[in-house]
Amino acid sequence: MNDDNPQRRETLLIIDDEAPQRDALAGYLRKRGFQVHVADSGSAGLAILDKEVIDLILTDFRMPGMDGMAVLEAARQRNPDIEVVLVTAYGSVTGAVDAMREGAFHYLEKPVDLDALDVIVERALERHHLVSENRQMKARLAEGQQGGRLEGIIAADPVMELALNSAARAAASHATVLILGESGTGKELVARAVHAASPRRGGPFVPVNCAALSESLMESELFGHEKGAFTGAAALHKGRFEQAEGGTLFIDEVGEIPPSAQIKLLRVLQERLVERVGGTRAVPVDVRVVAATHRDLRQMTRDGTFREDLYYRLNVVTVSLPPLRHRRRDIPVLIDSFLARYSAENGKPLAGLSREAMDALMRYDYPGNVRELQNILERAIVMAREPQLSTRDLPPEVLAGGADGGIETPTAGGDVSSDAIHLPDQVEALERQAIHDALQRTGGIQSRAAELLGLTERNLRYKLRKYGLK
Repeated sequence: MNDDNPQRRETLLIIDDEAPQRDALAGYLRKRGFQVHVADSGSAGLAILDKEVIDLILTDFRMPGMDGMAVLEAARQRNPDIEVVLVTAYGSVTGAVDAMREGAFHYLEKPVDLDALDVIVERALERHHLVSENRQMKARLAEGQQGGRLEGIIAADPVMELALNSAARAAASHATVLILGESGTGKELVARAVHAASPRRGGPFVPVNCAALSESLMESELFGHEKGAFTGAAALHKGRFEQAEGGTLFIDEVGEIPPSAQIKLLRVLQERLVERVGGTRAVPVDVRVVAATHRDLRQMTRDGTFREDLYYRLNVVTVSLPPLRHRRRDIPVLIDSFLARYSAENGKPLAGLSREAMDALMRYDYPGNVRELQNILERAIVMAREPQLSTRDLPPEVLAGGADGGIETPTAGGDVSSDAIHLPDQVEALERQAIHDALQRTGGIQSRAAELLGLTERNLRYKLRKYGLK
């Protein structure tokens, strides 16, 4: 085995009654670093499956005795997470497409194109890992265990797990926490989880959204006011700081606080004293502050719109939440969670999503992040007419946003051409998207992306130049 083909942890099973085809595929995939088992019949393949942990099956579609469709059904009964790729002659393409509707991942035509084989095997294994992680995550959630992370937050992507690990470490302290992230990434959810995991969990969690308050009401809401402090102040009002006594105050969209209130907020953080509007005495408060914003506070300090000393007071511990487009492994986990929730709420039990719908949701970039995915699925469930969600139930922007970079599944009906899937430009598009996704997941670190893709760094650099990726 050479350096270009590092050892892989995945194990493949090849089932084919024709020895030349079986041995050629096995030899190539072993050179690619995979562990490979071979069988000359469907029954022999299932016997191996009963003894070994298999991640992916490549099976001939037409075989005497048990054919590929029967192998697919029996394998899925043994392991619902396993992926199956069919190898078929041109005359059996239509049957292979039917098998895809029954759960096969994809098909390859004989003679097998090795570039197409590489791409489909990698995509099938990635889906296998996603489904397995999804199932494990749901099991941990059902048991109420989060593996030491914050409770109540769904995350399977390493990028999100890093952010949550930072938040979990901060939760055990009394330090002020600043949560950064785009709208819809779950900043308040993380703030609530930090409070629940903190020594102040027995106290109140009090949220305030500064973007929803006018400048005239901001100080009164945060710091309270005395009776008669202004027209309409008919009684004493304790502000959010006093309401959060002994607990956590969550200041959402802290970047929207006007300069006059910024000065008072700084004093509270420094001295732990609140002075109500119209008051003459300072009231001591024991409150932990968690703040959040989608804005660039550092740039705002340069622009003079946010106090630098307040920024440093808030920025004791920073937790940066990645947008959903940078944590795609979380998408299927979130989909399952939202499907279960909204199916129950609307009394519409569903059998999941079609493969085409899942592919479209996996490719979409979600400018509104998790909140947008949540809204998409709630609407789809409410409007669905079939027991399984399909692309017909998804909004146009999701389908338009997923036009590039995925494995296209032939539509039902009509003839299926032999190059419907394996045109060279489509193979390159798949590889380009896989590299792009790997770089996003690893924060642009090429060595980690290469490891994720099963490539050497030299090969990855070549492909980056080839596809014009940076």
